[in-house]
Amino acid sequence: MARKKIIKVTQVSSPIGRKGYQKKCLIGLGLNKINRTRDLPYNESILGMIDKVKHLVKYEVKEA
Repeated sequence: MARKKIIKVTQVSSPIGRKGYQKKCLIGLGLNKINRTRDLPYNESILGMIDKVKHLVKYEVKEA
């Protein structure tokens, strides 16, 4: 049985002064305050959003 991957994403910086799409990506990831953490499924849409805001978040991939 294959193990599922989970991405643990934590917001480390504020989107103030950034482009609007970056704030929308953070909201899409379930983040809107510094140090808030979410465990998200590992898929292409999540990876795309993380790539847009990689300077505002830290993340790690875990096995579920």
